[in-house]
Formats: sequence, structure tokens, C-alpha cells
Amino acid sequence: MKISDINIRQGSDPLIIAEIGVNHNGNTNLAHELIAAAADSGADAVKFQTFDVDSLVSETAPQADYQKVNTGKVESQKSMLSKLVLPDEVLPSLKEYAESKNLIFLSSPFDINSAEYLAQLGVSAIKIPSGEITNKHYLEKIGTFDIPVILSTGMSSLGEIETALETLHSTGAVNICLLHCVSQYPAPPSSMNLRAITSMAAAFNIPVGLSDHSEGIVMPIAAVALGACVIEKHFTINKNMCGPDHRASLNPDEFRAMTRAIEDVRLALGNGVKKLQPIEENTRLVARKSIVAAKNLSKGDRISSDMICIKRPGDGLGPHMMPHVINRRLARSVKKDCQIALSDLE
Repeated sequence: MKISDINIRQGSDPLIIAEIGVNHNGNTNLAHELIAAAADSGADAVKFQTFDVDSLVSETAPQADYQKVNTGKVESQKSMLSKLVLPDEVLPSLKEYAESKNLIFLSSPFDINSAEYLAQLGVSAIKIPSGEITNKHYLEKIGTFDIPVILSTGMSSLGEIETALETLHSTGAVNICLLHCVSQYPAPPSSMNLRAITSMAAAFNIPVGLSDHSEGIVMPIAAVALGACVIEKHFTINKNMCGPDHRASLNPDEFRAMTRAIEDVRLALGNGVKKLQPIEENTRLVARKSIVAAKNLSKGDRISSDMICIKRPGDGLGPHMMPHVINRRLARSVKKDCQIALSDLE
């Protein structure tokens, strides 16, 4: 599958998404600043969250524990989210600004109306948040959009993922990528279960990436080594800002370090064919060994095993040639520590 002009397949160069989410804190200027910073930090895409508070949560819906901890406030989800909404009318300008920075603009819709609006806006893909994976009517609607789908799988079982995929396929979705996710902010390393990336890729034969909520950059790097084709990581200007997700986000310096490390890992993975690397050729000559005279040898000597040994460098006859040298007569004298060549033998 493709998102914009980027190929998404297992083991490909990963699409790196800076998840701005609600880290704009409802401020359009901060949203623009985050887009610019993401571009400078090596992201391929930025992602926001699009929702109508009244459609998303009830008056009595409580905050998640991590939201209470990260915001330092105990209030309803609705009260918290109402401060983190970007009005729909600003999204076209954010999309245009992102594209001017050569970034793909994405957003996660949390209701059908938001999903329809994003499709009309012309986003390159719809990112389905983990909490909607069992929302059948919502999935059916998104399946009709004829655009790529990225499906986050936090809090879900393999069976729930299979059902969600069947629902999306039933209304026309073809190009789907899964993201392994652990829905805790931040997620401790012991909870990450990164091998689920390869398990899901094998189970469903579609691309799988990682939506990472852990602290630091280790998990995305490890995920790429496991074949993750998308890396989504929360992004902030300042992790000390007030808000539910800043703590589990990377600042620009950290995000830049992550993108560089991912590139190093991609280069390091290679093609899997074990062979001499051109960069090793000089070292091989120095580190390997050749057959040399263990003492001064005279022309006509019949070589025995105690008359030769192997020493560096390795630019002569290798140790595997010992059977072809022993019991042969020398055609010329050879001094101690000098290599014995086939031309030295009768």
C-alpha cells in the first residue's frame, strides 16, 4: 500500500509520524509551531486528533488514570478534552502548512462526522484510534472512503483485530496497515510486547508498525529492527507543558535522535546475505593468517608439520592449504617467518 508517495510494506523504510495529537493544547499558533518543529526533526508526517466533544464523551466520563497524573487535575474527560479541541475550520490551513513543509497531514477521527470531514479534506489516509476498534458502524463508514487506513490496536486481542479488519473489508477498504500499540502514557518497557509486530504481520499478511507511548526512543528503534513499517510517536515542543500526552512525547531533539537512529538501523539491517563486505577486505588481510616457515628452511627440505606454522598477515596461502604443503620438497630456501608459496614447492 501507499500513503501519499511512500510505500508501506513490511521491512520497508518506515513512515515516521509525529503524533501532535492534542499537544497543541487547543492553540492554533502552537499547532503551526509543532508542524514546523516536526519537519525540522525528520518526520514524514504529522497527525492530529479530530473530534466533537459532545459526540465523544458523556458528561460523567472519568479521566483515565494517566490523564489525572499527567495533567495534575481531577476533572471529567469532557472538561479536559474541551480545552484540547481544534475547530474544523483551522484544519485546512494546518494541512496546507504541513504540505508546504513536505509533510503528510493526518488526523484521527473519533466520530463518523469527523471521519467524513477528514475524507472530504483530502487526507492521504485515515488513522483509526485504538478506542474505535470495536465501533462497527464507524469502521463500516470508513471502509467506504476508498483511502488507505491505519488501524491502531491498543487494548485489543487478535480476535478483535480480525473482526475489525473483516468489517473494514466488508465495505471496501483494501489498503490497511496495523499499528501495534500499548494504550498507557507512558507505557513501561515490560508492557510493550514488541514481538506482537511480527505476530500480527504473520497472522494477517498486511503491514504492521508501532504507535509508541513509551518514554525515550528505544522502542521505535527496536520495532524497526523487527520490521515495523510505520513509527508513530507523540511529539511536543516542551514535555513540561500541561496536558495528558506531553510526558509520553518526544521533544524536537529527541525526535531527531530517533529518526537518525532509525535510519542507522535500516542501513544496518542490510539484505540478509552473509558475505564479505567491501569495507572488511583490508581487515581480512591483516587479521587472517598464512603459512610461514617456522625456522630457516633450505632448498630440497621435505616439509613436515613442525617446519611450518600460521601467522598474520593473511595475504598468502591460508591454513586450509596445510595438507597441500606438508611432505612437499622446497624448490628454494625460505627464511623463518617468510610465507611459503606454491611456487616455492617442487
